[in-house]
Amino acid sequence: MHYVSVENLTKSFGIKPLFTNITFHINEGDKIAIIAKNGSGKSTLLKILSGQDVADSGKVWIHKEVTVALFEQEPKFNEDLSILDNIFHAEHPIVKAIRDYELALETPDDDGTLMSNALEKMDELNAWDFDTKVKQILGKLNIHHLNQQVKSLSGGQRKRVALAQTLIDIGFEHKHILLIMDEPTNHLDVEMVEWLEHYLNQEKITLLLVTHDRYFLDAVCNNIWEIDGSTMNAYSGDYETYMEQKAARIDSEMASIDKAKNLFRKELEWMRKQPKARTTKSKSRQDNFYEVEAKAKQKIEDNKVSLQMKMNRMGGKIAELKKVYQSFGEKVILKGFDYTFNRGERLGIIGKNGAGKSTFLQILQGQMQPDSGKVNVGETIVFGNFSQQGLEIKEDVRVIEYVKNIAENFPMAKGGSISAAQFLELFLFTPDQQYTYLSKLSGGEKKRLQLLAVLFRNPNFLILDEPTNDLDLPTLGVLERFLSDFAGCLLIVSHDRYFMDRLVDHLFVFEGEGNITDFPGNYSDYRIWEKSRERNDTSIKGTQLSSEPEPVPVVEIKAEPIKSKRKLSFKEQKELEQLEKEMPELENEKEEIAKKMTGNVPFDELQKLSNRATAITGLLEEKEMRWLELSE
Repeated sequence: MHYVSVENLTKSFGIKPLFTNITFHINEGDKIAIIAKNGSGKSTLLKILSGQDVADSGKVWIHKEVTVALFEQEPKFNEDLSILDNIFHAEHPIVKAIRDYELALETPDDDGTLMSNALEKMDELNAWDFDTKVKQILGKLNIHHLNQQVKSLSGGQRKRVALAQTLIDIGFEHKHILLIMDEPTNHLDVEMVEWLEHYLNQEKITLLLVTHDRYFLDAVCNNIWEIDGSTMNAYSGDYETYMEQKAARIDSEMASIDKAKNLFRKELEWMRKQPKARTTKSKSRQDNFYEVEAKAKQKIEDNKVSLQMKMNRMGGKIAELKKVYQSFGEKVILKGFDYTFNRGERLGIIGKNGAGKSTFLQILQGQMQPDSGKVNVGETIVFGNFSQQGLEIKEDVRVIEYVKNIAENFPMAKGGSISAAQFLELFLFTPDQQYTYLSKLSGGEKKRLQLLAVLFRNPNFLILDEPTNDLDLPTLGVLERFLSDFAGCLLIVSHDRYFMDRLVDHLFVFEGEGNITDFPGNYSDYRIWEKSRERNDTSIKGTQLSSEPEPVPVVEIKAEPIKSKRKLSFKEQKELEQLEKEMPELENEKEEIAKKMTGNVPFDELQKLSNRATAITGLLEEKEMRWLELSE
């Protein structure tokens, strides 16, 4: 059935049209992602559908049996109430029973009356199944201390509490649910995002969401709608399919624009020749001229950028950390950390919130002094730091003025430079937007400008701390292409798995208690390895350790890393990994050659096979020796 029907919906922000006469339907079971540049009206559209905003014109019809739930980027709470009271705010008997039970768990109860009454009510309403679900949601989102007031929470904690509130609310509804989510993965660590993917796939809901996380999008959505130039285009399938279909659409539109341009020239010639002799019969041709003119002047923005920057010179010494220790009270962040950065290093940092990732970045840049140890940074190193703090605004100026205050031009690798205005256009700020005041920018546009300001300073060591939060997918595409060509060092802290996979080739894994592992590979490689290790740990723990009849103490077996005399460098780790891939391939090729040589083969071919077999034997001996050296 149609959950939502929208006809000719139009909305403007001041004089700027966000979308014009868009029409669509949302059917039961649809899972739709909306893609658009920041400032194109994604969040506005979601608010209109949830009844929190109204369109300038058009119709929105929502089926009377459908319950609409909206998860917003900026959650609204009763600030003076606790987490518990905000989450369990719905007037529903089961909600009240679970709230009272959770309250009894966290409240001193000398005579047990509070808990006794709570248990009785839970039994009466058979609320235990849903309480289990509630505990799973709160546990997976790391929400504890439910008596804490909401106004004392950080931005990330507020976002997780709002997400828990939304998921719990829709769980009580037994009707048809349309869940609308605006950037639900911001401020979630990777494990939380993966859990949310699984949760949304298990629930019987219809979903409409805005997200920049392409792996999350692929995991939960089967349709993509793009708002582009005030119109909406619908695509069926995953993100890769969307990119293919969009490329085909742009090719088709470019061809039709070329045809329109030729027709436009002919029509223009006709209009000029006969300014006075237009009859009623030719009026249709005159009207058609304006349609052709609009088509001919249409601009297709396929935001692809290849920007070879002339980077500040980088000397032989990059950065070196020696025996660095850092703690905050009993919380250990770094424990004798040693590492030497190389030229062109592309490093990702992952770990749970609070594990010390941001502290590490501050120590590396000299913004914080460690408890002990040395941090030596090369004299030629120019850090570019994109932090989570946001855009630094000293005064309210226009976008173009803000960038020109940094520099007038951006140097290019092959000589010459591009102007501040051209650089802004590459990062999707149109000429009109460049003369907008900073205070008028949306949250996402401010993030985009902050990022652009960091890059425009021409650093040779880029540090990006959660750069994808609040950036739209078109901007992320531009950024990824820029960073792919970046010749300096790149260090990224991000929960965006797609972004990490595309740009980094090894990881620092912050495991807590000051333990940091250097993993040779991208994020997806790490997750495959981690899941394999978890399976192995499970099988080890399940092994019978003793056949004696007496009870034996349970011993938890942990796999300890093998300690070598010298830690392998990153290049050596990658070399070892490559050898382990190449040797089996050579063995297989050698076996295939042996099989062919036993058959009826012409002499010339036999000679070639024999030479190749000899060469493979030599290669294998060489690679096996090197493998032994690295393994030892």
